[in-house]
This record gives sequence, C-alpha cells and structure tokens, in this order.
Amino acid sequence: MKTNLSLKLAVGKQYIQSLKNGTSNRVLSLLVLMLAVSMFVIGRWSAPAPVAFQETMGSIKLEVMQQREVLDRLSREQEININALSARLAELQATSTRLDALGERLVQLGQLDPEEFDFTQPPPLGGPEKYIGGSHSSVTEMNHAISQLAEVLSSQFSRLDALQVLLMDRNLEDERTPAGWPVNSGWISSGFGERNDPFTGKKAQHEGLDFAGTKGSEVVGVASGIVIWSASRQGYGKLVEIDHGNGYSTRYAHNDELLVKAGEAITAGQVIAKMGATGRASSPHVHFEVLQKGKAVNPYQFVKQIR
Repeated sequence: MKTNLSLKLAVGKQYIQSLKNGTSNRVLSLLVLMLAVSMFVIGRWSAPAPVAFQETMGSIKLEVMQQREVLDRLSREQEININALSARLAELQATSTRLDALGERLVQLGQLDPEEFDFTQPPPLGGPEKYIGGSHSSVTEMNHAISQLAEVLSSQFSRLDALQVLLMDRNLEDERTPAGWPVNSGWISSGFGERNDPFTGKKAQHEGLDFAGTKGSEVVGVASGIVIWSASRQGYGKLVEIDHGNGYSTRYAHNDELLVKAGEAITAGQVIAKMGATGRASSPHVHFEVLQKGKAVNPYQFVKQIR
C-alpha cells in the first residue's frame, strides 16, 4: 500500500511538472506575441501619418512648379533678348549694305581707284590680342554697344550722303559746262573772231568755230541740257540750240538732219544731228557757238577741254 502511494506521488509530481512546463511555454509565447504587438504599435505611431506625407509631397511639387515657372520666364526673356538683338543686327546689316553701296557710288563719282577702295571686301584687321579679364558681356552691355555702333553708322552715312550730294552737284555742274568737240571726227576749218566773209569777202565777225567733215557724220552735244530749238533758222540752216541751265547755251548749225526735238533732255556726248551744208554754208560743216548769258564767247576755251 505504501508502494502504491509512493508511485502515485511520483506520477503526480511528474504531472505537476508537466503542467509547469506547459504554462511556461504558453507564458513565453504570450510575451513574444505582446512584444511583437508593441513593436508594431510603436512603429505605426512613430511612422509619418498619411496627411503629413501628402503635405510634404505637395510642398515639393509646389517648389518644383515654382522653379519651372522661373525657368520658363528666363527662357522667354532670353528669347525676347535674342529677338531684339537679331532685329538690331538686321538694322545694322541694312545700314552696312547702304554704306557699301554709297561707298561704291562715291568711288565712281570721285573717280577713285576701285581696287584701293573696294567696299565688297572686309577691312584688313590683325595684330596680337590682349584679352581683358572678367566675364562675358551681358545682354545690356551688348545692347549698349550695338546702339553706339548704330549711331556711328548713321552719322557716317549722313556725312557720306552729304558728300555724295556735293560730288553729284560738282559732276552735274561739270556735265552742264560745255567741254570737248561737237563732232566725233573732223577738223577746225574756221576760228572765232574777225575774218573775211566766205561769200562777200568783206570783214565780218565770226561768232563760233567751224568744224568741217563729211556729210552725214555725227554731231554731238558738248554738255547735258534741254533742247530749246530744233528747226531751221535764217543763216543757220537746220539748227539745234541747247540750254545747259547754268548760264551757258550752245548752237549747232548747218545740219543735214536733226535727231532731237525742242523740250527734249540730252546728255553730254549724245548724238543730236547729222552734219550737212544747209543755210549759209559752202560745204558740209558744223558752225558751233557757245553763249554765256546770251553773249557769244570764244568756243575754243571749251573745245580744248577733255571731259
């Protein structure tokens, strides 16, 4: 009986021990579970809330949009500046083209050496360069420099244009002043002044020069002007008279054929008639007179000049 009791006590002790071990395992499992839950709660509590996250992203997006607007504004301003510079450069190119054309015109008017004053070639430049320190020129500085250059070009163009008018006036005056022979071929057969009349043999005043040649040869105007007479006149035969507008007029008499009409503008060297022997003439020739303010002067001082 005592043995049975000892056996029962031993079995009971083992059961109690097994209960203790099971409880310990359950308690440990419970503690692990509670720790995991706590860590999850702590992690969720310490993590940014969805609203705060959205606010942060919103502020970042706003800053990006502001930066983009700044870049767009700078891009527009740069484009405006480039367009403005392009327009100013186009103006300068147009002024430069006008100056080149004017320069070539002045070379012609002034009878300068075209090889020495060749406006189609850029001016020769060279020499060592010593660069100035500092940053590149700003748009404002470039605009200022372009404006100054435009003013210089405009001033130069005005002065050259005035010079052109001066040269044109000088050349126009030269064109209107009698110079050269009234024929392309021939010879002087009678001078200006007192002579024996070829028809009467009496002393007479000859108010021109006679240029002999072949019938039908060309008679040319010795200066530019307006034809004020182109018809027959007593003693002169078929006559051309030209007013040169500067106090001078010229007469071309005894022509066989008249090639210009009254009121017509002519240029120096233009063919105005064909040589003949009409009027009071013994053979084909041109009676050439120069009148200054209506008074006949010796044509020799003009015909000896070369235009």
